[in-house]
Amino acid sequence: MRLGRSMTAVEKIISAHAGRDEVRPGETVWARVDWCLANDISAPMAIEQMKAMGYDRVFDTDRIILVLDHFLPAKDIASAAQARVTREFARRQGIRHFYDVGRMGIEHALVPELGVVRPGDLFVGADSHTCTYGALGALATGVGSTDLGCAMALGEMWFRVPETLRIEFTGRLPRWVGGKDLALLVLSRLGTEGANYAALEFCGEAIERLSVDGRLTLSNMAVEAGAKAGLIPCDGWTSDPGARVAESHSWDVSSLEPQVACPYSPADVVPVGEVAGTPVDQVVLGSCTNGRLTDLAEAAGILAGRKVHSNVRLIVVPGTRDVYRKAMHAGIIDTFLDAGAAISTPTCGPCMGGHMGVLADGEVCLATTNRNFRGRMGHAGSRVYLAGPAVAAATAVMGCIAHPREVVTDDSREG
Repeated sequence: MRLGRSMTAVEKIISAHAGRDEVRPGETVWARVDWCLANDISAPMAIEQMKAMGYDRVFDTDRIILVLDHFLPAKDIASAAQARVTREFARRQGIRHFYDVGRMGIEHALVPELGVVRPGDLFVGADSHTCTYGALGALATGVGSTDLGCAMALGEMWFRVPETLRIEFTGRLPRWVGGKDLALLVLSRLGTEGANYAALEFCGEAIERLSVDGRLTLSNMAVEAGAKAGLIPCDGWTSDPGARVAESHSWDVSSLEPQVACPYSPADVVPVGEVAGTPVDQVVLGSCTNGRLTDLAEAAGILAGRKVHSNVRLIVVPGTRDVYRKAMHAGIIDTFLDAGAAISTPTCGPCMGGHMGVLADGEVCLATTNRNFRGRMGHAGSRVYLAGPAVAAATAVMGCIAHPREVVTDDSREG
């Protein structure tokens, strides 16, 4: 039995990796890392930093994950050059976990699928949504490419121990409401800076009933509140009774409506009814937030036997090749095609305005992505609303933002 002060789950993970009996919020410690992740945008900068430090080999070729996903397949010469730098590095180093066109997925959908992340791991990635893996009981956090280059070379880096904000979700989630809606609820209450450099710890009955896919979506968006991590504790890595937390919130979600974030902030959140009827030009279903199989299945259940509105472009982006394959075998892809959707290879493209769905001036999009800042998906004069898969599917059918019950009238079941 461990002796000493009570610690939160995050503090336990950091202390274990720092070789310390305990750590305290605000301390800066040097700790080993279990995994390093980079993509086609961030990897070249991390590689250059390694070189500048005088290192030509990574600390462990089995502990580096490189995923080409943001501009893949390459959209132009510059993105092709970025990808080539990463490919050549992976080949020289003998990186085991290297994922390229035809073998890749959107990184934060792919990594959980690989089964490499374990509870209690310390995982760093040069992408802000690395916090996704907190859903698996790991301390996962985004870092800059300079810090990642250090971690790739040394297998360790510095961390400032974050305070913990605990959020309990009580009650049972209604139909059509899931992890995305919980994430948007958090943002509506905390704002985009309410958890700056803190670790969000999610718990409660609604979390216990939430699918792993839903948990991954919730943890993914912790960074939108400024958090360094979004942890869902698990056996062996839970907070001690009496552990100090900076804030504690408890919210009953049993009557929560599907939530929608309005331009131009993921924290400008309202129930779907308040923006219902807003015309849209495009709907994007997918991304590292909502591109998993259960997300596609939920949307397909609404689209089955229906058509995408003639004024709307529906772009579906499965999160990984495996998701794509399973959706195809389950008939989900056929449902999308029959409805009039376009299906993309896994890519971050439309989420960050890279390609595969860039918006023109004045166009409106409803997306299951995680950010809707001005110019995020294209022209600065475009507008992006964020919502879950059910609202996205209903919106695609109606041609305007819509509650799923406007399309599916049998609303007697709970989700």
